[in-house]
Amino acid sequence: MTTRTDTADAADTADAADTAGTATAPTRRRLLAGAAGAGLAVATGVRQGARAADLPPLGTYDVVVIGSGAAGMTAALTAARQGLSCVVVEKAPTFGGSAARSGAGIWIPNNSVILAAGVPDTPAKAAAYLAAVVGPDVPADRQAAFLTHGPATISFVMANSPLRFRWMEGYSDYYPELPGGLPNGRSIEPDQFDGNLLGAELAHLNPPYMDVPAGMVVFSADYKWVALAAVNARGAAVAAQCLARGVKAATLGQKPLTMGQALAAGLRAGLRSAGVPVWLNTPLTDLHVENGTVTGAVVTRDGAPGLVRARRGVIVGSGGFEHNAAMRQRFQRRPIGTDWTVGAKENTGDGIRAGERLGAALDLMEDAWWGPAIPIPGQPYFCLAERTLPGGLLVNGAGRRFVNEAAPYSDVVHTMYDVHDTDPAIPCWLIVDQNYRNRYLFKDVLPTLPFPDAWYDSGAAHKEWTLDALAASIGVPAAALRSSVNRFNAQARRGEDPDFHRGDSAYDHYYTDPSVLPNSCLAPLWLPPFHAFRIVPGDLGTKGGLRTDARARVLREDGSVIPGLYAAGNASAAVMGHSYAGAGSTIGPAMTFGYIAARDIAGAL
Repeated sequence: MTTRTDTADAADTADAADTAGTATAPTRRRLLAGAAGAGLAVATGVRQGARAADLPPLGTYDVVVIGSGAAGMTAALTAARQGLSCVVVEKAPTFGGSAARSGAGIWIPNNSVILAAGVPDTPAKAAAYLAAVVGPDVPADRQAAFLTHGPATISFVMANSPLRFRWMEGYSDYYPELPGGLPNGRSIEPDQFDGNLLGAELAHLNPPYMDVPAGMVVFSADYKWVALAAVNARGAAVAAQCLARGVKAATLGQKPLTMGQALAAGLRAGLRSAGVPVWLNTPLTDLHVENGTVTGAVVTRDGAPGLVRARRGVIVGSGGFEHNAAMRQRFQRRPIGTDWTVGAKENTGDGIRAGERLGAALDLMEDAWWGPAIPIPGQPYFCLAERTLPGGLLVNGAGRRFVNEAAPYSDVVHTMYDVHDTDPAIPCWLIVDQNYRNRYLFKDVLPTLPFPDAWYDSGAAHKEWTLDALAASIGVPAAALRSSVNRFNAQARRGEDPDFHRGDSAYDHYYTDPSVLPNSCLAPLWLPPFHAFRIVPGDLGTKGGLRTDARARVLREDGSVIPGLYAAGNASAAVMGHSYAGAGSTIGPAMTFGYIAARDIAGAL
């Protein structure tokens, strides 16, 4: 039978109204409503079972994978190479999901790429570091499963697809001072990939979040230097190298892809070689259950419902719920919405809700892969280098500094929420001067060049010739803003930040200007005009979802396994807990637990 009901979705909406402005533990009303909804779900499922089984059959496979992001495609590739028949069903008209939009950093300790590059990693270091970062939020056996199978995942992908990877040298772990942390980093990213290898299928690749400059081939690790190209010899050299790569690719007739575009295209090429079909425009409607075991998925294909059966298991890799307003209101702190995320627009929690209707436990639903974002027209801009480069500071609604601007991006947003109720910090403001603008790339706007008028018209950007005028423009007390900048400037000249310790961690110095001394993170603001940018809690996607065990099997609240159901990626609760170990802590575990799920189904773990 299939257990499906619209009652759970109605409860989502009711909960959103009940919890307006809060992110508290479930209320008694919600618990009672949830229990009632679960009962109705079972009853409705019994009534609908015959109808679901009578839906047009869309085929029977050993494994059905929901979603074509990094988790789903890695899972499908693994299943196929274990000799299992497999299909990938994808809601979007494109493949790749949020992974295709991303920088595609991958955090997997002790993989063959970093070891070959001489990175001094060991299993003991990695285990100590992950435990220190994650703490007790995630069971030790799940952490161990990630660390054990992660290196094998990378080796498997390289052996079964055209993908190759490169070390992101110098991109520090996010907490390198913790036991086992590496200041020079463990993260890798895809090497250059020729899109011609996909043929016509390349047209179905989800576009990137930001286009690479025309004629250039740019890796994620290049951006820190490209931002400095106007003031730093190495930055200029890296920019020239990016251009040279582009010229070479054009000469060879290649379609060069890097970052998330390379990752998604390479995995898709692997699936094509393995004979795995990917059905686009095929959203999940529900999970199909027979005799207590998940045995397939109800999907919409060619505009009509149908049932695709799974002999061995269903792997949910359908992404998070960042574009589901009701779920964000139900689970997350306010202010929150769907306008500040850069996750794939199709990520509305379909797989999570389907699992919840079957009684799956949910974890970490209040959290996300946060990062400060500027809500410019069109889509938000996720700030990395801009808030860290010397000559800028963040102030709250009272005009006061409140955080280490160079801290890991998730920590900055956690702090924004933590202080907001007593000292509003949503939005907060990134304040810089014209000296900063003369030196550094900002998003894709070259130094000295003006920002688009639309940024100012929308209120995302402000420019004034005095700090007092800037304070009036953004609505903060002028005296407080002047005082904050003056204090910041005095400390920057000394190269120290006793207030928030900016520059104390090796990570703080990644996106900075090495020519600025004595602290590459800190420089005074002195040259008008002054600029302010509105900062909101953006995210790369949500990190809460279905609770899973070390074998990626979906669990109920009582710890029992839902037979036949697996989850990986942002449809599952993150192995990183409430923290973020390093660049690629989303994609690395997503790929690894997709690999684990498929191997468990195949009996190969």
